[in-house]
Amino acid sequence: MDTFIPILALALVAAILASFLKASKMPAMATLLTMAVGALILLQLLPRLGEVVDVFSRLGEEASLNELYLSIILKIIAVTYIGEFTAQICRDAGQGAMAAKIDLAAKVMIIMMAVPIIAAILDGITKILS
Repeated sequence: MDTFIPILALALVAAILASFLKASKMPAMATLLTMAVGALILLQLLPRLGEVVDVFSRLGEEASLNELYLSIILKIIAVTYIGEFTAQICRDAGQGAMAAKIDLAAKVMIIMMAVPIIAAILDGITKILS
């Protein structure tokens, strides 16, 4: 929570400044400001994301989960967040079509990465049923 309030404050100040920049006929500066603040927020969250990865790793070890599956799940989560972040930047820049392509690419990557997990689940179901 200690990093959340400053991030919210930074985002609100940036949003207000970006609105003023757009109103003063400087939309490119507004887009650059939102991109820079977005990157700064992401950098502020990276240590927290590292903590989440550590928790998932510990839980995976305790549950005797195959490290491959845990790795895939973490990569899927990363693709989801990075794809959404990038798509939102494109939307902020007025590039809705590009954002849609990024969303599609992220979904395809997620499906591709999930294939080993889906195969393992189907294999488990097949073994149970036979």
